[in-house]
Amino acid sequence: MEPRLHFITVATPDLAAARRFYRDGLGWRPVADVPGEIIFLQVGPGLILGLFDAERFVQDVAGAVTDPAITGLTLSHNVDSPARVDEVIEAAVTAGASLVKSPQRADFGGYHGHFADPNGVIWEVCHNPGWRVDDRGDVHFDDVN
Repeated sequence: MEPRLHFITVATPDLAAARRFYRDGLGWRPVADVPGEIIFLQVGPGLILGLFDAERFVQDVAGAVTDPAITGLTLSHNVDSPARVDEVIEAAVTAGASLVKSPQRADFGGYHGHFADPNGVIWEVCHNPGWRVDDRGDVHFDDVN
């Protein structure tokens, strides 16, 4: 199996709230939207975030999970400056997110903050001066010290 990811699917207890937040609040355009089931959002080249109704999610994975709550996971969005971190966090909160951690300097030499979407999915918004993506799409963490 190649180290590749095409879909991140998140069980969502309130699909309507997720739709309002991502589509209406943040202005993200769905690739596909099946009312009462799932909404697909393109979040990168060849990468889809699926927000799947929690009850349907449990059925889809044949009951392998009984509590589809999201814990121990963050989705991260890297931006080009600390000011942009502030802007993105503010826009998310205005769209209905809850502020989890105010933007601040980070131990790794960057700047970041966290918000939770209406269903509790935690996003990190980060400026990491050592983060870069080369022309092939490979990610590199340059030494920032």
